[in-house]
Amino acid sequence: MATGIDVGAHLRAVRTMYGMSQRELAKRAGVTNGLISLIEQNRVSPSVSSLKKVLDGIPMSLAEFFTLDLSATPQVFFARDELTGLGDRNVSLRLVAARRPNRAMAIMHERYAPGADSRVLGPGDAYYFASAVPHRFRNSHKEACELISASTPPTF
Repeated sequence: MATGIDVGAHLRAVRTMYGMSQRELAKRAGVTNGLISLIEQNRVSPSVSSLKKVLDGIPMSLAEFFTLDLSATPQVFFARDELTGLGDRNVSLRLVAARRPNRAMAIMHERYAPGADSRVLGPGDAYYFASAVPHRFRNSHKEACELISASTPPTF
């Protein structure tokens, strides 16, 4: 496969970015550990179909693989003013990493004003439900309440 990138180094970087060992990627992709090693050492040049099979173990498309800019370090920390605001005057939702490509989770910092209407939770309570199911929260107290929520796949 002739490309403008070092396929072996790129595969190693992507695999490492996803926290996978060569053995784990090989198992997920249904190929031998040796093949992954040979590709990463640039001792073999994989065909398009072989590389696609390996990338299916991540999972990642060929287009994503060849266009992924590994020199750009994804933002990890976000200042308060970098959170994308959602909601209205009674409910404030701030979405973490809203512009991050391929975001697999929505993490929100939520603030409910006194009397904001939705579901009721007490201090230390938690919830776990399918976020696609219609739902609401309510702050029936005299002080604002705050919570952090996460959903995957992201619905915002």
